[in-house]
Amino acid sequence: MILVVARRLGEMVFVLVSISVLVFLIFFATPGADPAARLAGRGATPATLAAVRHSFGLDKPLPVQYVLMMKHLFITQDLTSFVNPGEKVVPAVLQAVPVTLSLVFGAAIIWVVAALFVGVIAAWARDTLLDRMLMLFSLIGVSMPVFWLAEVANLITQARYHDTWLFSWVPALGYVPLSVSVVGWFKSLIIPWTVLAVTYIGLYGRVLRSNLVEAMNEDYIRTARAKGLSERQIILRHALRMSLITLVSMFGLDFGLLAGGGALLIEVVSGLPGVGELTYQALQNLDLPFIMAAVLYGAVFIVVANTVVDMLYAVIDPRAR
Repeated sequence: MILVVARRLGEMVFVLVSISVLVFLIFFATPGADPAARLAGRGATPATLAAVRHSFGLDKPLPVQYVLMMKHLFITQDLTSFVNPGEKVVPAVLQAVPVTLSLVFGAAIIWVVAALFVGVIAAWARDTLLDRMLMLFSLIGVSMPVFWLAEVANLITQARYHDTWLFSWVPALGYVPLSVSVVGWFKSLIIPWTVLAVTYIGLYGRVLRSNLVEAMNEDYIRTARAKGLSERQIILRHALRMSLITLVSMFGLDFGLLAGGGALLIEVVSGLPGVGELTYQALQNLDLPFIMAAVLYGAVFIVVANTVVDMLYAVIDPRAR
């Protein structure tokens, strides 16, 4: 087991280094992509371009540029924005991380608990009206774009019905740090949590229901029935554990993607200053250091999440051991 963990950690480091090289080459070595021209502005003279290249180290060989960029990004952490030279990249990203993690953790708790409820109930009442209704609502949830749903939620809670007793407690768009006010933090995130969770509730609920129905035809389930166990005991004690393997894999990918900046749309619409919002602003300004830092940050979360999922397989499924 220790060798397997060590091998997975080695593969994770190799993948992260490969991603950093690829991202660097895309932004700094692609034909036609000249960061110096972006920094110097339109109509810059050759002398100005040469001065900018020298100032930012862009006149050095690519391997040297890569090493210097990684040094400024991960070791000295003094890499600054190309658009706002005084703004450091790493502190800005680290300041945005708690916002994104707060959003994703809260939404994940909601969608996992709700999806377990939907999937188990639908499998237990399979081929009934209740099953069909749950799957219909799940399909509706999966089909609604998250940015549209967030805009509708803002329209209802911030404008149309904000003065009513139902939504008068909803604060203005933005983020309240947990260290400032626990209640304010919760209020500022409850609507984004719910909006982000809706899609995943439908998706996970449908997948879990399908896996449970398929597991109910396995031999070990027939053995459990022969022992006289009730349908509820069979689903919760036997079928659910094996059906969770697919959900664990999905959760690792989705959580890593969202925590790595995949929640960009909901952060922008809800006014949350997270990594997604930071990436959005960097893309608008073509701020290469911020874009590269955001991409590498997202890659770390996704790769680490995949590694953790692979290790959890051995805990959930005895066959993996």
